[in-house]
Amino acid sequence: MPETLMVEFGMGSSLRRGDHTQAATRAVRDALWHNSINLAELFGFDKKDMRITLDVGVQQPDKVDAEALRAVFPYGHVTVNLHLGGLDVPRPDGDGHPTIMANVALSVGFDMERVDG
Repeated sequence: MPETLMVEFGMGSSLRRGDHTQAATRAVRDALWHNSINLAELFGFDKKDMRITLDVGVQQPDKVDAEALRAVFPYGHVTVNLHLGGLDVPRPDGDGHPTIMANVALSVGFDMERVDG
């Protein structure tokens, strides 16, 4: 099991298209842009060894394309977990597409051997 070394959070929205994947993708980018993730170098690992767990909250998780979210990451092993969360806000113009808000929690770790002593 990977040892979690960092957790970052992000929020994204789809203002007019009502696109849950777009909102989630923007939330992932928001979380990534908060940090320069240099954990691999710090611990002497290759970036491809990163274990990334992405928890995504939107009102309609079945409408999120998990592969599109994985594609945002340039390296690492990404696990996407979709949850009921976020917020759908009705638009005053009544066009049928609410503003979609997505929240993500991004956890990064590595398979590390614990040394006692």
